[in-house]
Amino acid sequence: MASNRKLLVLPGDGIGPEVVGQVLRVVEWLGAKRSLSFDLEEGLVGGAAYDAHGTPLTDETLADAISADAVLFGSVGGPKYDDLPFELKPERGLLRLRKEMDLFANLRPAMVFDAMVDSSTLKKEVIEGLDILILRELTGGIYFAEPRGIEELPNGDKKGYDTNLYTTPEIERIGRVAIDLSRKRRGKVTSVEKANVMMSGILWREVMENLFKLEGQDIETEHMYADNCGMQLVRNPKQFDVIVTDNLFGDMLSDCAAMLTGSLGMLPSASLGAVDEVTKKRFALYEPVHGSAPDIAGKKMANPIAELLSFSMSLRYSFDMQDDADLIDNAIQSVLASGIRTPDIMQTGMTLVSTDVMMDNILKELDRSV
Repeated sequence: MASNRKLLVLPGDGIGPEVVGQVLRVVEWLGAKRSLSFDLEEGLVGGAAYDAHGTPLTDETLADAISADAVLFGSVGGPKYDDLPFELKPERGLLRLRKEMDLFANLRPAMVFDAMVDSSTLKKEVIEGLDILILRELTGGIYFAEPRGIEELPNGDKKGYDTNLYTTPEIERIGRVAIDLSRKRRGKVTSVEKANVMMSGILWREVMENLFKLEGQDIETEHMYADNCGMQLVRNPKQFDVIVTDNLFGDMLSDCAAMLTGSLGMLPSASLGAVDEVTKKRFALYEPVHGSAPDIAGKKMANPIAELLSFSMSLRYSFDMQDDADLIDNAIQSVLASGIRTPDIMQTGMTLVSTDVMMDNILKELDRSV
């Protein structure tokens, strides 16, 4: 079957190849049972790319990513690469992809499947039915802005410094994504910063206030300090719908929100760029929140659900295949409800299975749905 759906697969390191390999079984299922084909291409990234080419991301793989409709990413890193120079570490491959593709909007949902309510460390009534989305600005702020560095002082001490810098257009574009996403959800946006102590926070709030007045009159909006947001995520997370924040606070708050669900192995993410006005194409990279987990790599213990949910997000945001995304999400829900568990989400009385057996059960559930 011919297809114009170009999907670049970058399995990476650690458990990345294992979980991506399992998701490709679902891609095959879509072709066989739903007549939905993809132009698949596979490349190397991270430590795997360094081992083969001496760099965590080749120019050729970057070009393939730019030409694809979506990139399905596994994970990068591992202890064997700890002593590499900073610019050659596996993680630099992912950061270069984000930067060169201008993937400025990172979407990290925190949702609690009914069958997983007891996995959270919080009380059932606090997280039952939780479905929030943290939108993190991904290409600006303190992780990229200059000046930054480590300098030796005249007295022999050292100083390390970073710059948290944002411009009006950078804030406006992530704010617009938040508004658009909220309209497809429950119609509420919480903008998070530290306007009480940071100049970049003052600008962030000012720009967001103006944007909400001009373009977000139909939704509920509010502003919140980042430290209070962290507290509220633990106290009453269901008060939120879409949280939009900068790179630094988004990094921390999204990990906090992730653990509300009980396991990083269950959570997907999407990193999106702007829509090209001519081609209407949006650069997009989809990856699980969990890392490369080298301690369990090759042991068939990895949970493939986060990678599969990342692929499901690609169906929603890159390929406009909402029904097929729903099929996948519902199949996962049913399998979890049946008591099937990988080691990371194992509970008393449940059935412990390997990576491939978890996907066997998801595919059986998909078969029942068509």
